[in-house]
Amino acid sequence: MAGISTHVLDSLTGRPGVGMRIDFSMRDKDGSWKMVKSMTTNADGRTDQPVLTAEAAAVGEYELNFHIADFYERSDARLAAPMFVDLIVPLRFAIFDAKQHYHVPMLCTPWSCSTYRGS
Repeated sequence: MAGISTHVLDSLTGRPGVGMRIDFSMRDKDGSWKMVKSMTTNADGRTDQPVLTAEAAAVGEYELNFHIADFYERSDARLAAPMFVDLIVPLRFAIFDAKQHYHVPMLCTPWSCSTYRGS
């Protein structure tokens, strides 16, 4: 299975990041970023469809923008301090082999975020 997938884990609660908006863009040949689509995570913190299908996967640069501030503003979390992370956390990465699968998870709290190349 090739293509791109993602999921969000709310590390503050240890639960899936339900209802987080994620914007997906790709870099054009002229160097500009082109917005491809916007998605919202489901009850499992995943997108219902792949971010990028195996058929559409190509070598290139991609970006996922996670709307973390909106997610926490809508949550029941009682935050003792203002959020530290930006309103939207961009994650840029490259596909170097379009035959491989790229899973890009986001683990977040109002004060930190991390990612890795998952399987």
